[in-house]
Amino acid sequence: MKKYIDFLDKFKWVIAIGVPLLVLALASNLKHLEMDGSYRIWFGEDSKILTDYDDFRRTFGNDDAIIITFKDENGIFTKKALQSVENITEALWQMKYIARVDSITNYQYVHSSLEEPDDVIVEDFIQDIQNADKTYLEGRKNIAVNDPLIVDGFISRDGTTTMISARLTPKANDDTDKSAEIMKMVNEILAPEIKTTGYKYWLNGGPPLNTSFVEIGTSDATTFTPLVLIASMILLFLLFRRVSGALIPIGVVVFTFLTVLAVQVMLGFKLNNFTANLPVFVVAIGIADAVHVYIVWLMYKKEGQKNKDAVIHSLQKNFLPIFLTSVTTAIGFATLTISEVVPVFTLGIATASGAILAFLISIFWMPAMLLLLKKEVKAEVTKEVVVKKSFGYGEFIVKNDKKIVIITTLIFAVLAAGLFKVKVDSNTIRYFDESVEIRKSTEFLAQNLTGPMAYEIVIDSGKKDGIKDPEFLNTVERFYEDYQEKFPDVRHLSSILDIVKRFNKVLDGKDEVPDNQNLIAQYLLLYSLSLPQGMELNDKMDIDERKIRVTGRVNIVDTSTDLQMIEYAHDWWEDTPYSANVNGQTAMFAYMQSDVTDTLIYSLSLAITLVSILMLIIFRRPKLLWVFILPNLLPVMLVVGVMGWIGINIDIGVAIAGAIIIGVAVDDTIHFLVKYFDARKRGLCLANAFDEVLRYAGKAIAFTTIILSISFSVFAFSTFTPNQNFGIVTASALVIAFVVDLLLLPALLSISEKRGSKNECL
Repeated sequence: MKKYIDFLDKFKWVIAIGVPLLVLALASNLKHLEMDGSYRIWFGEDSKILTDYDDFRRTFGNDDAIIITFKDENGIFTKKALQSVENITEALWQMKYIARVDSITNYQYVHSSLEEPDDVIVEDFIQDIQNADKTYLEGRKNIAVNDPLIVDGFISRDGTTTMISARLTPKANDDTDKSAEIMKMVNEILAPEIKTTGYKYWLNGGPPLNTSFVEIGTSDATTFTPLVLIASMILLFLLFRRVSGALIPIGVVVFTFLTVLAVQVMLGFKLNNFTANLPVFVVAIGIADAVHVYIVWLMYKKEGQKNKDAVIHSLQKNFLPIFLTSVTTAIGFATLTISEVVPVFTLGIATASGAILAFLISIFWMPAMLLLLKKEVKAEVTKEVVVKKSFGYGEFIVKNDKKIVIITTLIFAVLAAGLFKVKVDSNTIRYFDESVEIRKSTEFLAQNLTGPMAYEIVIDSGKKDGIKDPEFLNTVERFYEDYQEKFPDVRHLSSILDIVKRFNKVLDGKDEVPDNQNLIAQYLLLYSLSLPQGMELNDKMDIDERKIRVTGRVNIVDTSTDLQMIEYAHDWWEDTPYSANVNGQTAMFAYMQSDVTDTLIYSLSLAITLVSILMLIIFRRPKLLWVFILPNLLPVMLVVGVMGWIGINIDIGVAIAGAIIIGVAVDDTIHFLVKYFDARKRGLCLANAFDEVLRYAGKAIAFTTIILSISFSVFAFSTFTPNQNFGIVTASALVIAFVVDLLLLPALLSISEKRGSKNECL
């Protein structure tokens, strides 16, 4: 170690200046850093979910749309409101990336002619708005609010709220996410309408959702990363009372995450809400290494050692534990690479490499910086006095080990009972705080009109032209009834079934499926020939007329309920001669959130297993393996138990928090155990061994806990719910980990060790 420090001392200026310059050169690539809010990033190119969705779009067109909703307390059937609907509808038809626009004004109304009752007319529901009189508008309203094809769809039951749906072209977002560009054009269309009408236009659909993800992800990354760094620096300064104590450890983490981010950009990866907080993860990983090195260096300086000797002794004390903690943390995060989801995979690579990089900077750049500090540190106490001052800790643990285990076990048992109450659940919309516009827009749509989410249920009749079979359509109708009866959250269902029944009602007076296949074929042909360009039926059935698309408007529900509703649809059709598959972005997000959260939980389990094996190899004490594992497992289990008690579900943010918690908990445990076994190896009794651990590791563990728990708490102010949960859960778990490592762990070691002459302090 002395030769290594001699080398660092010789080139300290080169290292101290060269490392930052190298990092800054790499960081110049960050100007190309981008955020991506697209759903496609969550699926591998070979993902069956993605390939099925792409097949669906090729057959039926896109389910992604811009949905514009507004309300008029005086009713939608006024010239003012209907003119606004028509203006927006026509403008959207002309907009880039839009394939089709549907609204109350261009709804294709099927009815009979008053002059020729045998004739069927298909026309725009609203005509010549400017010359429409009150009687005409009132008549349109009475028809609309009683028409099952459009009520709870384009118009609310009370006639005060309406929706305009602009469906995107099938490949609008394939190459790059066009959401920001689309939203800019939509806002330009709405700007004059807002000025003229004074209405509040609520926006839903894929582009507003993706844009919200990007905006909030960017805002959180640019707000909370600096806040965490500033809070960490302030706390470091308050704890060390030295500028170097604040700047050098922060320098370690800043250089680490800038390098990691720069490499990510060079490899072509984009940030998303999942990875935007990567710098904060690196803070959690890297700051512990820096704090341990700095605090032991400062301790030796205060004992009167020369600066170079203090650096040597600090690295001697910390090199092995920070190496081991870096390896275990890297292994833990590397388990995320089992995922095929690109953001999860890249997070695993980035954080694992960040752990190793933080270690290298901590033992290379940081000692060089410490060697440059010429200012003398006033000697405060001698080594002997320090030992006497800290003696009470070890003695307390040894004398009260059983009491500590019993009391902490009882407390932890109560907390852990909440594990039986916690759910692995989430919802895309509820990822946003209630103050966020997309959340308010979605809830407005749900409260005033219809379900803001959509299932696209593709039903296969099994043969060409099979969708015209009366038996098939009657089965679809039974599915309508059973599905809505089983799940009241299904607000509205629509398909060609509705068109067939409407034609039959107009021509035969019966609101049912005719029992003649040829008649059904004639209805569909007549309807198709009557439609204006762009409003064809090719989005409702395939070219072979074998499959139909049933669109279900659904309320905002938890992912678990989404999956239940999807599974029910699959199972229902399995009991028929036909088959069905639920598709669309709502279903994809349900699968994605479930898969991502499950992947993270699996990776955490794998991480704990691998870290446990590694600790067994390191410490070579099989009988104490359970003691090694418990301090790393308990913080996660207990904080999840607390979540169960207070009703917080496990989502992506909580799952990420689990990785951070285990990483920090393992760090603290290894620092404790390395110094403990070293003390025991040198013949120290139990109490004195614990005192030495407290002296060389306890203060650093305490400082790290304080810094990280307070810093992560700022995420509670995020408007992105997973970030809120991440901050609260991580801060709470780190406090629990601190208690476990400095109370329960030594108590368990005390009980496990055989009593003997070495264990009794004279």
